[in-house]
Amino acid sequence: MYTTIKHLVKTLLDRRPRMIIKTVELPPSRMLEQRCALVTGGTSGIGLSISRAFLQAGASIVMTGRNQDKLSKVKTELEQAFPSSKIIAFRLDNSDVSSFAEGFQRILSLLEAEGIPAVDILVNNAGVNAAPMPEAREAEYDAVMDTNLKGAFFLSQLVGRYMKANHIRGNILNIGSASCLRPGNSAYILSKWGIRSLTLGLAKALGKDGITVNGIAPGPTATPMMTAGDKADLGLERIPLGRYIMPEEVANMAVILVSDYGRAIMGDMIYMTGGAGNLSYDDVPYSF
Repeated sequence: MYTTIKHLVKTLLDRRPRMIIKTVELPPSRMLEQRCALVTGGTSGIGLSISRAFLQAGASIVMTGRNQDKLSKVKTELEQAFPSSKIIAFRLDNSDVSSFAEGFQRILSLLEAEGIPAVDILVNNAGVNAAPMPEAREAEYDAVMDTNLKGAFFLSQLVGRYMKANHIRGNILNIGSASCLRPGNSAYILSKWGIRSLTLGLAKALGKDGITVNGIAPGPTATPMMTAGDKADLGLERIPLGRYIMPEEVANMAVILVSDYGRAIMGDMIYMTGGAGNLSYDDVPYSF
């Protein structure tokens, strides 16, 4: 009987209206022509949407990820969609700082073989979400901080030095989170507070060298990490926007920020929250 009632309730809930969202993307352009972007975590979610948007705007891209099979699959899909673009997929674990120097040199060699002279955009996007305060274990905490913050710190250090030494007027774009507007009750939120501070520090240190540093802090976004429980329903009544933010919306902003249109924006976090954190603070429970 319990199973039958549970099934009936689930069936009724599954019949509730689903929100249909029309995705709006920037049209093909030359905004990033002759630019080359290194996008960490570029095989899914926001990172994949940024990779697509950059290609659409004329850039070459190097996308990184931890899973070689996934990298190869996404690279093939992007090459089919953008046959005239230069796309490199490179396996890089964002939590393994010791591999960065050698990995970046290999990336530069691969780019040189493709006739691409330099990397002039870094997008620190790779991230994981875990370790809430009540249940967090040390290993989980370290995994989040190493991937989300430590990796971004040391990759920015490496690429920033490279840009400065080669007189590249480039961009570093950090993908943060609107959770940095909230009190920290998880390793994830703490890491995104760190990204916010890192963005300010890098912008102050590198601005005089012509390197523009900014961040985007999305609210709840329709990525596999956020919508795994119900991929078909993009409505989200607990925030003022009433729906999830789309990865393509974040990617559109990323194109603007790293293009010449965004040169006057320096050291800023662009909050794309749908009102989460800015207008509503009680949509996430706090407990211990």
